[in-house]
Amino acid sequence: MNLSQTGTTTNPDIIQNPTLAQWISIDSDGKILLRAGKVELGQGISIVQLQIAAEELDVPLTAIRLVAGHTDVSVDQGYTSGSNSVQIGGMALRQVCTQVRQLFIEAASRVLNTSTEEIRLHNGIFSAYPSEKTLRYADLAPLVDLSMPATGLVAPKKHTNHTISGQSIKRPDLNKKLFGAGFIHDLELDGMIHARIVRPPSYTAALLRFDEAARALIQAMPGVHTIFVSGRFIGVCAVREEQAIAAAKAIRSQAVWQESESLPNEQPEQSWLRSMPTQDSVVASTSQPAHIATQCIEVNYSKPFIAHASIGPSCALALWSGEHLTVWTHGQGSFPMRKELANLFDTTTDHITVIHADGAGCYGHNGADDAAFDAAMLAKVAGVPVRLQWSREDEFSWSPHGSAMSVQINAGIDAHGKIVEWNHQTWSHTHVQRPGMAPGLRCLAGIHRDPPAPEVPWTDFALTAGGGGQRNAIPLYDLPNKQINYHLIAESTLRSSALRALGAYANVFAIESCMDELADLAQQDPIEFRLNHLTDLRARQVLQSVAEKSGWMSSNISATATDTSRGRGIGFARYKNNGAYCAVVVEIEVTDRIVLDKIWVVVDAGEIIHPDGLINQIEGGVLQAASWTLKEALHWDQTRVTTQSWDDYPILRFDETPSILSVHCIAQQDSPPLGAGECAAGPTAAAIANALRNAIGVRMRDLPLTPERLAQAVMAA
Repeated sequence: MNLSQTGTTTNPDIIQNPTLAQWISIDSDGKILLRAGKVELGQGISIVQLQIAAEELDVPLTAIRLVAGHTDVSVDQGYTSGSNSVQIGGMALRQVCTQVRQLFIEAASRVLNTSTEEIRLHNGIFSAYPSEKTLRYADLAPLVDLSMPATGLVAPKKHTNHTISGQSIKRPDLNKKLFGAGFIHDLELDGMIHARIVRPPSYTAALLRFDEAARALIQAMPGVHTIFVSGRFIGVCAVREEQAIAAAKAIRSQAVWQESESLPNEQPEQSWLRSMPTQDSVVASTSQPAHIATQCIEVNYSKPFIAHASIGPSCALALWSGEHLTVWTHGQGSFPMRKELANLFDTTTDHITVIHADGAGCYGHNGADDAAFDAAMLAKVAGVPVRLQWSREDEFSWSPHGSAMSVQINAGIDAHGKIVEWNHQTWSHTHVQRPGMAPGLRCLAGIHRDPPAPEVPWTDFALTAGGGGQRNAIPLYDLPNKQINYHLIAESTLRSSALRALGAYANVFAIESCMDELADLAQQDPIEFRLNHLTDLRARQVLQSVAEKSGWMSSNISATATDTSRGRGIGFARYKNNGAYCAVVVEIEVTDRIVLDKIWVVVDAGEIIHPDGLINQIEGGVLQAASWTLKEALHWDQTRVTTQSWDDYPILRFDETPSILSVHCIAQQDSPPLGAGECAAGPTAAAIANALRNAIGVRMRDLPLTPERLAQAVMAA
């Protein structure tokens, strides 16, 4: 095959980066340089990228040098988000590496004067019998032109021939992280100073006074290097970190702010969302002949604002060299950040380098991006490298949060227990305010400086892009008549953006809770009821498998007959309806609170490249969702966010984790890999709520399911 011809590919990452040389090159030392855009956020993508490349290039893992998220070196794969790192990003790498391998085989055949069919490639060594001559990638690199388009015309290896992909190989990033040197917080630059930001006390607070006398007093404090004030943006730099913290505290005591009541009243069931102006859209609408509904329900569900609550607070480093800015960040998108930085400083992207460094937890659009813009602002004024770290109070008060949501479902079943009516309404703020994704500045530095950036109109992800608040609002079940509408809240309240699973967490919680409520009406077992509405064979297999693994049919009913404080619940979804299938069974004990006992999870994520990594992702997703479901909620008054510390925002503790957390992955090695990182969130929430109903007959529809709310629900029942 002559690979100089132009082919076509539907992979969006290759369309964005169409030539092979953008992805791969051979270094002078013979190493293969792999230039990836998807970055390590704790999900283990770096080892998966290495496995994919090593498998297709047929080289040892040690032969590859991976550079990810570096705007001077890497390809632009946008944001590392949406569980697309393997499903899209990894498959782009596979296409590229497969084609590169074939080009080098063709070059080897010319050098060895034989056909491509006679070339053998093993561990990076090309040979052809009976010749004793061998060649390596570095030997052939001068003969191979990688400036040609990535075509997608060459078939990758069959999975039956894989020796690297599909193995749980040790992750290369863990040693440093386990021993305290693997995170952005550990980076040091020569001559670096430390910085803190003094935020306004509330979203609309105006700075009335921070006079020169106070400024001079603080400037004279030990180690203080730079104080910068622009509009509502106040930053301070000092030689040592504790000096910057002390100076920020002093500024906070001297600055005078004027606050106003701009926030709605907090309501546990989030009903305030429905009273606000909305941008309405139809997500799905189908109408088919069906039986008449004989039993109907109208039910309402809600979730609160949820914080990212990363254990490590946001951090960034910035350095100006003349007119060139370099930023180190643990954000999810180096290239979009570069675009926003260029906008912030009114320059071009070729004057900016953004380098990804691993952070201590990232679940979407947290404070990492804003910290990077803060550091860049202060480094420009200070004239030396700046390391900036947020406080815990900054994280809770100012980072974007997962939006509060309200869901109403009207549904009806016929005399045979079949769902014949389904109406789903979702109210939510936006789940996408990421920098660099749309015109205008979205970073806090741009919003707070003088002059402030103009207000950016509210938008959300379209369903074709995975959806935002309406993500997973369309059930995977076979429903003849459904009407699904999305009501995007058009006015700002608390700052919101992408948090793991976006709207899928609330929508799946509502759908799967409602499925159990309808199963009760139909007097059917909850899993049987779901199977009666599913023709998707892979979905059915996941549900049947989790029933088998958990012993559902043999013990679910009898458990509650003998012990009314224990129960089991099921939750199921296919993430974004195009990602991984996930079914969760939770067994709980109810005392004065909900106690997690056992959790069984079955996942179909298509081809599995790193089995242990996939299990890690599911386990982490289940535990985080359990924490959201049982504990987490941001609180505010009409002026400001009142959640300020871990005391105000409890999360799941080690001693509250289940005694059994069993994850079973159904291998589908002949199928494409499916995004799995966010698939467990909604099913876990629904399974816990359904287990509560199974245990004590109480249905709770408003998250989180705290002990206080449980007591109220029991009293009401």
